[in-house]
Amino acid sequence: MAKNILFLAHVVESGTGLPKVAYEVLGAAIEVAAACQATLTIGIIGERVQEAADTLASAKLRIVGVSGAEFAHPRYASDAAAVEAICRHAAPDLVIAPATSRLQRVMAGVSQRIGGYVDTHITGVETIDGKMSARRWFYRQRLEAVIQRDSRPWLLVMDSGCHQPWSGAVGKAEVQYLDVPEFTSRTEYSGINTPNSDAQTIRPDAKLLFVAGAGWCKKQADGKTHLPDAEETILTFLKNSGASLGGSKSLVDQSGENQAVLGFMTHLNQVGQTGSTPRHPKGLSTCCHGEEPHVVGWRFINERRAINLDPNCGWARGKADVLYVADAFEVIAKLNALLAQKSHKEELVSQS
Repeated sequence: MAKNILFLAHVVESGTGLPKVAYEVLGAAIEVAAACQATLTIGIIGERVQEAADTLASAKLRIVGVSGAEFAHPRYASDAAAVEAICRHAAPDLVIAPATSRLQRVMAGVSQRIGGYVDTHITGVETIDGKMSARRWFYRQRLEAVIQRDSRPWLLVMDSGCHQPWSGAVGKAEVQYLDVPEFTSRTEYSGINTPNSDAQTIRPDAKLLFVAGAGWCKKQADGKTHLPDAEETILTFLKNSGASLGGSKSLVDQSGENQAVLGFMTHLNQVGQTGSTPRHPKGLSTCCHGEEPHVVGWRFINERRAINLDPNCGWARGKADVLYVADAFEVIAKLNALLAQKSHKEELVSQS
C-alpha cells in the first residue's frame, strides 16, 4: 500500500492554471490517497507556478514547485530534470501524472533515472484486496487489464476523460520551491506554429463529434458526385458548431485507393477499432452505416445520433439514440442555415 503519493502537473502556456486533464487526474489522486490513507503531495512545473498553485489552494495539500524561465516551454532536458528533482524530494511510492504531451515525453526517462517503473494510458487507479491497482485498455479499447506491480516508485500516466475533474475555490497557496541540479540541453525554444482555428478539424475538447462516412463521396440522387459541395457543407458545419471531425475507415482509406476524397480528411480523423476512441459528450454520424468496427470507437460517447438514408443500417439496431432517415446533404445544409442565423442574432445582441 502506498504511503506517499505524488501528483505531477505543469502550467499551461498562458501561465494561469493547469491543463484540463490535470484537474481530472488530481481528482483521481485525491480519491486514491484517501483510500490508502496516504500523504498526497502536488508537484508543479512552469515559468511561474504560483497562479496555478492558487487554483489548488482549497485542496489543502502540500505543494512543491520548480519555476524559472527555462521551464516555461516543453523541452525534454529541462522537464526531465524538474520532474526528477520533485520525485527525489517527495520520495513517493506512487506518482500520478496527466497524459499531456509534455509529461508523456519525459516520464519513461525519469522512471529510469529514479529506478522506478512506468505505465501509460491508465484509465483508473484503485485498491483491490489491499493492493494498488491500475486499469488500462488494450487492443483498441476492447480488452481491459488490471495491473499490479511491486516496483516502487510506480509512475502512472493517466488519460483524459476518465475521472470527474477536481474543483475548488481559488485562494493563496504556499509553494515550496525546489532547486534543480544543472542539466545540459541542446534544444532551444523558437516558437509555436499553429494552424488557423478553422483549419484544425480535430478538437479534443469539443462538445460534439461529427463523423463523415463514405456516403459523402458517392453518387447522389442525380447520379453524380458532389465533392466540392460536400467539403463546403462539412467545413461550414465544423466552423459554425465548433465540432470535432471524425471519419469512418472506408472514407479515409479512399485516399490510398486513388478515389475521390475529401481534401481535409486524413487517417488522423479515423474513428473506430483501428482508429481513435474519442470522448466527446455527443456524437453525430452522417453517411456512415454504423458497422461494429466503427461503432466500437464510440463507446465513450454518451449521446449518439445518426443521419442515413438506409432505415436498416447499423445505427438503427440499438447503436444510436436517434436515427434520422434523411439525406445528410439536406440536413446539414439546414443546420448550417440555422447556426448562421443564430450567430447573426448573437452578433446583433452584442452590438446593441
